[in-house]
Order: sequence, then C-alpha cells, then structure tokens
Amino acid sequence: MHIGLIGLGKMGFNMRERMRKGGVEVTGYDRNPDVSDVGSVDELLASVPAPRLIWVMVPAGAITDAVISELGEKLDEGDLVIDGGNSRFTEDQKHGELLAVKGIRFVDCGVSGGVWGLQNGYGLMAGGDAADIERALPVFDALRPEGEREDSFVHVGGIGAGHYAKMVHNGIEYGLMQAYAEGYQLLASKDIISDLPGTFRAWQKGTVVRSWLLDLLVKALDEDPGLQNIDDYVEDSGEGRWTVEEAIANAIPAPAITAALFARFESREDSSPAMKMVSALRHQFGGHATRPAK
Repeated sequence: MHIGLIGLGKMGFNMRERMRKGGVEVTGYDRNPDVSDVGSVDELLASVPAPRLIWVMVPAGAITDAVISELGEKLDEGDLVIDGGNSRFTEDQKHGELLAVKGIRFVDCGVSGGVWGLQNGYGLMAGGDAADIERALPVFDALRPEGEREDSFVHVGGIGAGHYAKMVHNGIEYGLMQAYAEGYQLLASKDIISDLPGTFRAWQKGTVVRSWLLDLLVKALDEDPGLQNIDDYVEDSGEGRWTVEEAIANAIPAPAITAALFARFESREDSSPAMKMVSALRHQFGGHATRPAK
C-alpha cells in the first residue's frame, strides 16, 4: 500500500517512519522542506496511486479546515481522507459532508501514543464507514502496537466517533495525571518522606496504581529530581474542555476530569508542585513544551 501523509510534526514524522517499517509506502508533505518528501500537496497527490489514501496529521482547527478544503478541490471520487489529528468530533461531520459532495470518502481517527509511538506503537480509535475502515486496515495495523488488533485499535462507530472516543480518552488522561501529581505534592510536603523518587519507583510493579504514566513520572524525577527546571504553568490542548462540555451537555457527572481541567487553569496563577508534575508528564508522553522555572 502507498499512502500520502500531510503533516510531519512531532506525531506525523514518527508515524511516517513506523508505517514504513510496517511495510506501508509513505510519501510525506510538510511545509518544512527539511522533513518533506515532496515540495507541495500537488506533488504529493501526483505520487500516490489512485484511488488515493491521504492521512492528514496537522493541528486541529483552522489548519485542518484549510487542508481538508484543499483536498476537497484536488482529490477525485473514491479517494479516502483520514484526519488523524485532534479535531473536535463536531468538525468531522462538516469535513465528511464537504468531501462527500465529490464522492471523496472520510474517516476520523483518534491517535494516542505521543512521542513514544514510533517505538511502542499507537492506540487508534477510528470513525467512519466500515468499508473505508477495512480499506485502511493495513495502515492502522502498521501504526498500532504488535499483538491482537482489538487491544489497540477500535472502529468506534460512524464519522466523528473516533475523535469523540479520543476526546474522552484525553479527559481521563487529565484526571489520571492530576491524581498522580496531587499525590506527588502531598509526599513532597511531608518531612518524614526521605526518598520521594524511590516511593514512586516502588509502585511500578505489583501495585494497583502502576501504569505507563507512573513510569513516566519516575522518568521525570530521574531527569530532574526536584522538578527545579520546570515551571508549574500547564497548558490544555482543548480536549479536556470539550470533554467537560460534553459531560455538561449530557448531564453526566465528571467531577475528577472537571477538577483536573480547573487545576490547569489554577496553575497559571500560583506556584504548585502538583502542576509542575503535570507539566513534566505532558512533556514525557507527548513532547509538549514546558516553561523554564521562574
């Protein structure tokens, strides 16, 4: 299989490499010529055999809108577009309808794995027509971790379902990180705790709170034991807000996720060891930028 990939940033660059290692031929385009395989979207489309499969991996919002609109003008009937970015699920319906006018197929796919995806594989949540999902399975299989497909890939439902599932996934991620971070602050504040990093390290095997996030917490403390080099300002990418908005709209109680989102807002006002840890964890799993300590 030969596909086109638009967007070779933190995620897309590694995804191209993993797909190639998985036997998928990939032509990538990025505005940065140092990483791009071709000089333009037109060259990309000319290089991919019809019916084309084009994966879009660019920032959500206006940039994704612009790329989808451009593809709508240049692709042909029967081509398939996959949006693997963090678009809001409500935008997927608009994009699908825009492309459907020309008979262009559309799938949305939530992608989890961050900067570690090249090494470990990506968790994938896809939304769209079953035939379109089936057509793209070789790509999904190349991206996901080894093992049973259902352990790391799901066809969630129709268009928008993949990004909805990823939104909730990220909301849960907010709550998990906040719980670890608050535990870190509590331990750090107690003078009877003489080995703070060792405490978390001892939780990595055998305990009910062991997880990959815990492993990354230990890694963050190995690299900066007191988190002295990280400011406690923590951004939010939008999906936590969308999750809370959906919870409110559907009258679903989500106090942990909501509190975690509000804690990020609070981090922008006061010094907080807990929020230093959330910032460190976001950098560890997703390569998100941290701010230098003041």
